[in-house]
Amino acid sequence: MHDHSIAELPSLRRQKILLLLERDGKVMASELSQHFAVSEDTIRRDLAELDNAGLVQRVHGGALPRPKDSGKDYFTRLDETDEVKVRLAQLAAQHIKDGQIVLFDSGSTTLQVARSLPAEIRITAVTASPLTAIALSEYKGVKVILAGGELNPHSMSASGQEALRLLAGIKADLAITGVCAIHPEVGITSLHFDEVPIKQAMLNGATQVIAVTTADKLGAVEPFVVAPCTRLHRLITELHLGSGSVEDYRRLGIVVEQLPD
Repeated sequence: MHDHSIAELPSLRRQKILLLLERDGKVMASELSQHFAVSEDTIRRDLAELDNAGLVQRVHGGALPRPKDSGKDYFTRLDETDEVKVRLAQLAAQHIKDGQIVLFDSGSTTLQVARSLPAEIRITAVTASPLTAIALSEYKGVKVILAGGELNPHSMSASGQEALRLLAGIKADLAITGVCAIHPEVGITSLHFDEVPIKQAMLNGATQVIAVTTADKLGAVEPFVVAPCTRLHRLITELHLGSGSVEDYRRLGIVVEQLPD
């Protein structure tokens, strides 16, 4: 049965989604679309808003209840980086060599890569993330260039024309990026529109691009497209995937490196 009466009232529809989530333990966008007689795009926007408000946890195709500790701030979450992200970061750090100019994207996984570099490494590092810049400044042999501008509260990195202008003037050997979502056909996507130009500038400014991501981001799609998968040269991820196959990415010419058991 369709609830047509509330289809045009987003706030009521979102409240009803929360009730369904509490009842069922998980909601799927396709089923919610039929239930409320609205498009899946509309439902995805609903789930994005609920996620931003800390009320649900988005997953591929739908949403789960938020973990009980979801009220923790950005800095607390960074300090609780899980073991998988640490191991992924250590793999990625092995690809960074002396003498390179390296672009570091924002995000907790990329920050962990910055923390995992060899102690004596000598590189020039460029980032729009103040937290990553601070981590990189701990290395005596690392020259840090920090792109400035308005601080984006979602990514805790600089955005806007000043940051883009600096990034556009740099030709790097390597870019290290995390991804909000990556799908073999749709490409690399982001939940936040204002992050897209900075991420695009990073990907376009490097000869080689390495993406580091946990398995739950593979096959996922967010609303805003950053770049096709073919912009990546190497994908570093987990050995065991919840769904899908890394072969989809290998067929695109991407080198896929997975954590050992």
